[in-house]
Amino acid sequence: MKVLLIDDSPDALAIAKARLRKDDLDVICADNGQSGLVVAGEEKPDLILLDVDMPEMSGFDVCKKLKENADLQMIPVIFLTGSTDIDDKVKGLDLGAVDYVTKPFDAFELRARVRAALRTKRLQDLLVEHARIDPLTGLWNRRALTDRLDQEFAKIRRNGGSVAFVMADIDHFKRVNDAYGHRIGDEIISRVAEALHEQSRQSDLPVRYGGEEFSVLLPDESIESAAALAERCRKDIEEICVGFAGQEVRVTVSFGVSDTNIADSPEALIESADAALYQAKNSGRNCVVSAGAEVERTTG
Repeated sequence: MKVLLIDDSPDALAIAKARLRKDDLDVICADNGQSGLVVAGEEKPDLILLDVDMPEMSGFDVCKKLKENADLQMIPVIFLTGSTDIDDKVKGLDLGAVDYVTKPFDAFELRARVRAALRTKRLQDLLVEHARIDPLTGLWNRRALTDRLDQEFAKIRRNGGSVAFVMADIDHFKRVNDAYGHRIGDEIISRVAEALHEQSRQSDLPVRYGGEEFSVLLPDESIESAAALAERCRKDIEEICVGFAGQEVRVTVSFGVSDTNIADSPEALIESADAALYQAKNSGRNCVVSAGAEVERTTG
C-alpha cells in the first residue's frame, strides 16, 4: 500500500521512511504542505503521515484542504508532532485525522499505528466497493457511474479530451420474465452483462444501470468507437442461448450512443444516449443508433 509522508524535516522523513519500508510499504515524501497536496492529488495514497509544525502551511491547514477535496477526503491522516499539547491533538482529530504519533518516533509504535490505520482503510475501501457493485451481474452500479462521470467531466474541464457513452436495453424483457420466470430472466441479465464486460476495455466502465438497462462509459473515445463497441456487443448478445424445458431462450438488445461533442454535462450525455436508445427501440429494436445521426438499422 502507498503511504505519503509530508514533513519539512529531512531527518524525520528519512527516519520514518526507513522504518515504514520494513512493512513493505510504498513510501512517498513531500517536504512542505503545498507540494504534499499536489503529490496527494497525483498519487492518491492509502495513508498520509502529516507533520503539524511546518512553515507557510501548517499540517492543520493541509488536513483541512484534504478533507475539502472530494477525491482526497477519505484518505486517513495521522499527524506527526513533537508537541504533547492536548488542545492541538483535539484540533487535529476534529479536522478529520485518525491518529497522532509523537516525535521522536518510537519505531514499533509508528509501524503499529500505520498498520492499524491501513487495516481500517482496507475495510473502508471494501465497503465502498461493495456499495458500488451490482450483486447479480458483478458490474458497477449507477452510483459508480455517477461518480465516474463527475471525475471524467472534471478531467475534461482541466485538460480537454472526450468521453463516449452507451445506453443499452434488453428488448421485450418483460415477455421473458412472464414466459420463463425470473430465474431465467436473471440468467439472461447476467449473460448480457458478461458480453458487455468482455467487449469493454480495462479503462471502460460497464454498468448495470437498472433492471434490464445497461450502460458503458468510454473515456477518451468518440461516438464512432462507442458505436463500434455497441455493435460488437449486439452481435455477441444475439448468440446467447439459455435453455429452459427443452426450449432455447434468446434475446436481443437495442443501443443508443453519444459523446461529449454532443453533450456538455453528465446529465446531457446520459439524456442524449437515452434519446438515441429510444430511437433504436422505435426503429425495430436490435440495432445501434448514434445521437444526432440518421437512424441506420444494423441487425444480424
